[in-house]
Amino acid sequence: MVPVLILAAGASTRMRGADKLLQTVLGEPLLSRQVRIAGQSGARVLVTLPPQAVERRQVLQGLSAEFIEVADAASGMASSLRAGVKAVVDAAGLLVLLADMPEIEAEDLALMQRLFAASANQPILRATSATGQPGHPVLFPARCFAALKGLNGDKGARALLQALEAEITKVPLPGQRAITDLDTPEAWAEWRARTGR
Repeated sequence: MVPVLILAAGASTRMRGADKLLQTVLGEPLLSRQVRIAGQSGARVLVTLPPQAVERRQVLQGLSAEFIEVADAASGMASSLRAGVKAVVDAAGLLVLLADMPEIEAEDLALMQRLFAASANQPILRATSATGQPGHPVLFPARCFAALKGLNGDKGARALLQALEAEITKVPLPGQRAITDLDTPEAWAEWRARTGR
């Protein structure tokens, strides 16, 4: 099992005062849900958090995860990726999961772990929608770690994935799981109305 890195250091700025990672999915805070499903595989789970993330830490009490405080979280997603890679330098790869994707299931993460373990050439694995639209999570083999540590800004690994597109193996997940992320109150309301969750 490669470690799972959950990126949870963002500021939820588009939620207009609310924290999207504390929104509930079937009664459970989204962030604790993501950590729980990541841990079901038995993989090491790391969670990046911004400084003084008191409420986020509270909802994770009792769950098996390592917290990585990202002092420069405000500079963008790249800071979380850099911090995560530094924590897993000896791993064969890193499965990166965005914390705000409420439709990802434990079986999706397990599928990506199995595909990576069964592959001789350790490709980059990227989840897609059922129709092939690229999304998340993404599993980076260790050969990508140096590039991930060199990232800057708030676009995460987007440019890196574009540059390495020929090396990516797409992993279709059911429905829209790989592309559903909820960043605004309106998006949450629409999703709840549509899914009943």
